[in-house]
Amino acid sequence: MQKKRPTAAVFSTMFAISLLAACSSAPAPRGEVKGASASSRELGQSDTNRVATLAMRANLDSLYLLMDKLYRRNPAEWKKSGASREEVVKRVRVAVEQRQTWSDLQGKRDITAMSLALSPDFKADRVAAFIYATADMIVAAHGGKIEFFLIDGLDAQYLYNAARNIEIAVWMLTNRRNAAGQPLLLSDEIGATERNLSFEREFGKIIGRLDLLAEFITEKYRRAGISYVQNLLGGSFLQFLPVR
Repeated sequence: MQKKRPTAAVFSTMFAISLLAACSSAPAPRGEVKGASASSRELGQSDTNRVATLAMRANLDSLYLLMDKLYRRNPAEWKKSGASREEVVKRVRVAVEQRQTWSDLQGKRDITAMSLALSPDFKADRVAAFIYATADMIVAAHGGKIEFFLIDGLDAQYLYNAARNIEIAVWMLTNRRNAAGQPLLLSDEIGATERNLSFEREFGKIIGRLDLLAEFITEKYRRAGISYVQNLLGGSFLQFLPVR
């Protein structure tokens, strides 16, 4: 029997599929996904530990980016410290990642520090105080740690609460005013000819990561229970039978 030769339509379809495959694997014009460099520390991490560590790193980097953007829109804030903007940014990063206190916040941490930083009567550098307090709140929700290993556990409810705290903080920045009736800090700008929602997008990324991690942690324990039941059932019904 003579084999049928592929028609022109078949060749066209195959060509289109190959083009789609090539496009899907090529880096996008705005960059490509890059994984973190491997390290020996990962030997002490489960998949959940690794996901939590990467999410924490991404959330802190988002806050540092927001700090830079807030200083650009509110240059009077970093000038209150008497140091350069770069030096203030460095101090905040060190304080966050080494779990130090921030002097302008009177020793307060976590949500109490956020409340003070977003108070209309706060007179010190509000950008530094707000970013530090928000980062400290997120770290507190992760059990006070930035990197996670096999001995560490996370509480999904605390992570969920942290996401809601970010939403509240964004609302305060948008709606609260100082004694002169001005926003506490200039952030997003919506005008007749220009819309700048970059702050909202970056805060949204942080909220999304926290919510996803909270759901992932909850799913982890739920799946552990299901796997246990599956293993029990498998012990009786999913065994090979002798063949001789």
